[in-house]
Amino acid sequence: MEPVEITAPGLLLRPWRAADAPAVLAALVDPDIVRWNGQGVGDLAQAATWIARRADWSDGSHVSLAVTGDADRTLLGAVSVHQIRDGNAAVGYWTAAPSRGRGVAGRAVRALTDWAFTRLDLHRIELCHAVDNPASCRVAARAGYRLEGTLRESHRYGDGRRHDEHLHARLTTDS
Repeated sequence: MEPVEITAPGLLLRPWRAADAPAVLAALVDPDIVRWNGQGVGDLAQAATWIARRADWSDGSHVSLAVTGDADRTLLGAVSVHQIRDGNAAVGYWTAAPSRGRGVAGRAVRALTDWAFTRLDLHRIELCHAVDNPASCRVAARAGYRLEGTLRESHRYGDGRRHDEHLHARLTTDS
């Protein structure tokens, strides 16, 4: 799959670059990202490895993009469609602390989801988040993902505990 850029109001979703390492390191030491995403990195070398894994789409199992401001190109977060298989996938995201509360994640998830339905021929995309993370529930709703239920103690998060998760999903036929 060829690298892609996607726009959303006020945002540019673009492929990861090696130059993003300092901003990724700054974001991924945030306690909330570590807790809910478990993606903490400790130094620039680990941030570079993190970026390299997400920039490599060669196996077709994921598309991972940096979320930046459309004007200043500041790194605001990340969004990905992953676990791509048989017309199904999952979506994941995080938002850097200074960008929270501005609708960044909801706009990025909606834009990538719309693109994935069209370009990847997907039928269903799931979004799971810890019940204890109400901000992610708002992201799901803003991105058009319907709540389907609660998965009991379904995932071990960065805090080492198993949490109940809300399962949301969008179908290509949803409006």
